Amino acid sequence: MAKDDLLKVEGLEISFFKDKIEKQIIKNISFEIQTNEIVAVVGESGSGKSISSLALMGLLPKQISKITSGSITFDNKNLVSLSERDFQSIRGQEIAMIFQEPMSSLNPSMRCGRQVEEILQQHLKLSASEIKTEVINLFDKVKLPYPERMYKAYPHEISGGQKQRVMIAMAIACKPKLLIADEPTTALDVTVQKEILELLKDIQKDTKMSILFISHDLSLVSELADRVLVMYQGEIVEQGTTNEIFNSPKNNYTKALIAARPSTDYRLKQLPTISDFMTNKVSDAVISDVDRRKNHEKLYAQAPLIEIINVEKTYFSKTGWFSKDRSFNAVDGVSFKVYPGETLGLVGESGCGKSTLGNAILQLDKATSGQILYKGKEITNLSTSEMRALRKDIQIIFQDPFASLNPRLTVGNAIIEPMKVHNIGTSNASRKEKVIDILEKVGLDASAFDRYPHEFSGGQRQRVGIARTIALEPQLIVCDESVSALDISVQAQVLNLLNDLKHQFGFTYIFISHDLAVVKYMADQLLVMNKGKIEEIGDADKIYASPKKEYTKKLIHAIPKGL
Repeated sequence: MAKDDLLKVEGLEISFFKDKIEKQIIKNISFEIQTNEIVAVVGESGSGKSISSLALMGLLPKQISKITSGSITFDNKNLVSLSERDFQSIRGQEIAMIFQEPMSSLNPSMRCGRQVEEILQQHLKLSASEIKTEVINLFDKVKLPYPERMYKAYPHEISGGQKQRVMIAMAIACKPKLLIADEPTTALDVTVQKEILELLKDIQKDTKMSILFISHDLSLVSELADRVLVMYQGEIVEQGTTNEIFNSPKNNYTKALIAARPSTDYRLKQLPTISDFMTNKVSDAVISDVDRRKNHEKLYAQAPLIEIINVEKTYFSKTGWFSKDRSFNAVDGVSFKVYPGETLGLVGESGCGKSTLGNAILQLDKATSGQILYKGKEITNLSTSEMRALRKDIQIIFQDPFASLNPRLTVGNAIIEPMKVHNIGTSNASRKEKVIDILEKVGLDASAFDRYPHEFSGGQRQRVGIARTIALEPQLIVCDESVSALDISVQAQVLNLLNDLKHQFGFTYIFISHDLAVVKYMADQLLVMNKGKIEEIGDADKIYASPKKEYTKKLIHAIPKGL
């Protein structure tokens, strides 16, 4: 090891076993992390990022995997040959980890303060009062509001960003030399994501610890990392300083990852995908301002498809046995129009009312007051038969395709089932023929018909969800965070697909997301929501170029820009 190296990985190879068949997952990777350095590992799901980090923590599942070759040297200790007992003294104290999903990493039955106390009790010899003081100091350090109150709170009582801060407090409790952050901001709003990145930078500057930051988003790591490793199919295909990787990437895969995120400066007709770069078929055709203006003139000369007039959604909660119900306006006097063939982008932070508004439009959670007109007809008071007909016309693509698909139904049956309900197709044979045609349109092949949801990747499952939606030949589709959980390159494929289908079938989209860069790329009009109200509405490009409200400026400022 070089003098400044805290961690050195040399020739690491990891294999997994299933039914006595060995499959190599990590292929001869080598890298180092120096003291007081932030190194990022980027790549898509399945590239080997998380498997490599679990090896550093000694957390590989021993029954089905093993390190077959190579060494991991941390602070002059060979981690590969350590016993489980020796590893326990290192985990949490010298190497700590922040996981991607804080809700599943925190114990829902324990108060947040108690969960951090456990780490301190295991590794430090402090009294109970000293430990409590240290936890509250940690909560203050990670900028949690009201640390004393957070100490007593359960995970379900705090926001996603606050849960992630509790996880960070837990990870830095014993002042580790190396912090591994595995996709710590993927599920967070763009503004909360920026706060967490700033927090990690501040902590690193203050404690001089090293950070291994794992992400699939190159723009994000450009704002944090000193050096970047790019992983693809279990190998490190490129590594260098952040400047080198961004300004002169050598590998086609790296170029693809950088280009797959929509630009906020121009609008490509098709976002480049990994396969485009690998086969040198990247198109640089852009949608010009003139083309966009002509399209908008046609769009907005039509009668609106759906009109929202002063819609409110109020929830009530009891605070005690004898107290009055407290009301909360999740959607507060919202009015706008959506035109046939338009994509309306709906953005805002978690809790702003985006999804509640989407559910009110879909009639899944009826509005408390106001009007919703579809093709000029009020839809908030329809009969059961009228509502069934409307269900066919207004559809939704969910954020989590796995949770929205029945695991016991094959993909083909999952798509045919709603077709039968709405009398689409004359027989099962004709429906099957149509479903296979739709599966091919969304980039899957005929074999997908007889497969189950668990047999597909996240991106493929989202295509299945889209196929099920378009099989009903809807007029309006609500896309509720439908690409937020996807890898950056898979996200590009799905966005291209949604645009292709829009032109092919004349769909109208309400595109809900907290990612303003994606919404700006997709949207004709942009509607910014904050605390249940509309902050700003207008042409997406104009709002992005010159936002009028401070809230919109904050959202735009939080978008990772790359170098």
